[in-house]
Amino acid sequence: MRDETSATGGSLFGTGPNGIFRRTIPKPEEQTDRRMLRVLGLPQLTMIGVGAIIGAGIFSLAGAVARDVAGPAVLVSFLIAGVASLCAAFAYAEFAGMVPRAGSSYTYAAAVLGEVVGWIIGWDLLLEYTAIVATVSIGMSGYVAFLLESVGIDLPTWMLGAPGTGEGHRVDLIAMLICLGVAWLLNRGTKTSAKVDVVLTVVKIAVVLLVVVVGFSKVDTGNLTPFAPFGWGGAVTGAATVFFAVFGYDALSTAAEESVEARKLLPKAMLLSLLISMVLYVGACIVLTGMVPYTEVNPDSGFSSAFASVGMPGVAVVIAVGAVLGIVTVSFSFMMGASRLWYAMSRDGLMPKWFGELHPVRRVPHRATWILGIVSAVLAGLLPVEEAAELTNIGVLFAFVLVCAAVVVLRYRKPDLPRGFRCPGMPFVPILGVLFSAWLMSFLAGETWLRFAGWLVIGLLVYSLYSYRNTRRVMPGGSVDLASLDEPAR
Repeated sequence: MRDETSATGGSLFGTGPNGIFRRTIPKPEEQTDRRMLRVLGLPQLTMIGVGAIIGAGIFSLAGAVARDVAGPAVLVSFLIAGVASLCAAFAYAEFAGMVPRAGSSYTYAAAVLGEVVGWIIGWDLLLEYTAIVATVSIGMSGYVAFLLESVGIDLPTWMLGAPGTGEGHRVDLIAMLICLGVAWLLNRGTKTSAKVDVVLTVVKIAVVLLVVVVGFSKVDTGNLTPFAPFGWGGAVTGAATVFFAVFGYDALSTAAEESVEARKLLPKAMLLSLLISMVLYVGACIVLTGMVPYTEVNPDSGFSSAFASVGMPGVAVVIAVGAVLGIVTVSFSFMMGASRLWYAMSRDGLMPKWFGELHPVRRVPHRATWILGIVSAVLAGLLPVEEAAELTNIGVLFAFVLVCAAVVVLRYRKPDLPRGFRCPGMPFVPILGVLFSAWLMSFLAGETWLRFAGWLVIGLLVYSLYSYRNTRRVMPGGSVDLASLDEPAR
């Protein structure tokens, strides 16, 4: 049902049929061959969430932040990022319980704040999700190199890192191959790839538990002093850098149309995955900076190098194997999220329909997946890990600001809408999420802001030249009646 308000119908900045702030939500796909398969239950959804959260953020980036930015206070960095992420997670969970559609924060924002806001977030997240895949693949390549060196295989220097990351480095070929491999796995079909993801996530959790349990016996409390050698400002700056390690549930919410009982299970899976991951992060950070002085932490293969340095090379190899397998799950979750987001935007007319076409047999958006695999491979091969991580964080933090604001707007605009989950502490918790996210954004580098602004300008040009007109052919009319959000997705 549409709001037919003549006062706003012809206004470009209104909520009527011609307004860029009309509130849109796609109808469930009626054609069977255009509909994705609902095969994901709570265990699979939770594992996808954990798989997206635990990865290069702990296995690789934590070491770089500990050595160069925060010292042992990297633990505080993760806790700050975790609190900010939890506030946003509550907001995401409330929306997931109301709007079980593919697209995540893009869909939520378009339904509450308007089409152009949804477009900005969707365009933003396409880049950020792709950058995440590149970031974690870079982190994984360091552990692959560690494994190969442990068995006497020395790879050519030119293929071991992006330009400027080391003497003789020209390209990170291992990271590029990882990105392409994940794209191939995702195109095998949701059910098959989800099974592989669950197995690898279980392996990853087991490895992190091994790190914590065995590593605690090797912790030297003297290495934890001084706890904040770069000051508490360093811990906060570190939080802005490691933030991408604690928001995997955002990618999880893009799988709404492939989950059974999405309204009920998605909110549970989001909060469970964040809780499990934060417990493991705290233990792992204490072990990493307690086993070796922060100045000696290896930023490429932190845990494996730490265990090797204390005379446990066998455990180091096991950790490297687990890290390589485990980080694949992060690439899997976010490339899956990006492809489902692209599918949603193409279905809604904001992007050409060609990109969102599903494979005739496996029913996955195969064209978008391969394009994302290729683009992420290029980024992984040519960008240093810190630059890729910051590019990721600014976009996701920006999306968090808008989603947290949107949940407050909708709670007061439509308080009686049935919700599968209600964000607690309204409005203070989502407002805290807005403030936390904006605060962390302020610590990111100026170059990151410029790249982000440039990408948004390009996005607005695409919207004005193509998306604005095309989406009105695909989804004509004015704003949706928000009461229709209560209609279940079929």
